Amino acid sequence: MASHAIRGALRRTFTTVTAIRTPATVKTARFVVPSLMASGGALLYSWLQGELWAAQKDTGVIDTSTFMAAPITELSKLERNPDDMKTRMELLIMRIQSEFCRALEAEEEDEHVFTVDRWQRHDPKEGGGITCVLQDGRTFEKAGVNITVMSAPLSNQLQASMRARGKELPEDKQFTFFAAGISSVIHPRNPHVPTIHFNYRYFEMQDEDGNNKHWWFGGGTDLTPYYLDESDVRLFHGTLKNACDRHHPNHYPKFKEWCDNYFYVKYRGERRGVGGIFFDDLEAENPNEVFGFVKDCAEAVIPSYLPIVRRHKHDTVSEEQRRWQLLRRGRYVEFNLVYDRGTKFGFATPHARIESILMSLPLHARWEYMHQPQPGSPEYKITEVLKNPRDWV
Repeated sequence: MASHAIRGALRRTFTTVTAIRTPATVKTARFVVPSLMASGGALLYSWLQGELWAAQKDTGVIDTSTFMAAPITELSKLERNPDDMKTRMELLIMRIQSEFCRALEAEEEDEHVFTVDRWQRHDPKEGGGITCVLQDGRTFEKAGVNITVMSAPLSNQLQASMRARGKELPEDKQFTFFAAGISSVIHPRNPHVPTIHFNYRYFEMQDEDGNNKHWWFGGGTDLTPYYLDESDVRLFHGTLKNACDRHHPNHYPKFKEWCDNYFYVKYRGERRGVGGIFFDDLEAENPNEVFGFVKDCAEAVIPSYLPIVRRHKHDTVSEEQRRWQLLRRGRYVEFNLVYDRGTKFGFATPHARIESILMSLPLHARWEYMHQPQPGSPEYKITEVLKNPRDWV
């Protein structure tokens, strides 16, 4: 384990993390939390997170030693505004990014670790992001876990998009926005391990006079198997449902249906995968309630996915199964480039960073003219589910 950690540190060539003053509880959590999440110790994990937050609040110090890189926002500003939703969201996505990356690295069982790229926008005052990518691993052919924290003028194109979604933005005003989010797509090597995608984000905007303020949360988690294992899909959906049910009994059925509809490729007549949850423009009188829901959904990613990875990462694979995986990845690329709202938002943002926007694309994909799986085959079985979404829990 020690040599693995040293190799990992040497391979992180883009950035390093400087440890800040660390309360005793935080030091304990650094080593215990990742293993708890990987093994599904939800109750003890929640307790430790409460202790971690209490320790930080008592000292006024934010511990960054477990993050993949230093926060995008200046640390002193974060410490001065601990109750600001912008601060809370940035610290949440920094933590989720680190925990997920460490959990994925543990599945590699060798020297493959994430390369960490901490970048700034063309104007550093507008923020930047931290892009973490693992490529050509034994378990994950490509894994990307990206966060973005930025404040910038809202372009006319994006203003029009906001108005189309019901936001009241006077046309004689100029707007700025703040966005903080985490986005991840994991493309496994073994076709029996599904691809997973998740994204959780907070958006806040106002005009030049500080008026016409709007804020909302969005996000979701969805699964894209190449071969159907119903027990995997039930585990995935059941974990997300448990997270939703802690906040409202209608959340899961509503956001599950939204997910099925959002990831629909209309010209193919099929969904991208077996769904999950998806929501956008989520707001309430008390933003803390929505934040708590988003936090629980983000923390459900590891227990919903890592058991599936462990179950199948060593499964035997044929050339035919690999070919099918590449064909389905081609469909994944089609959705991301043609339909995905996050990709469109990225391209519409001035001075967009193309490498981070296209992080979601796989290393390898395949397109064949008029390919149709044989009726009754395992490949045919998954396509029927993609055309006809089912209830899994």
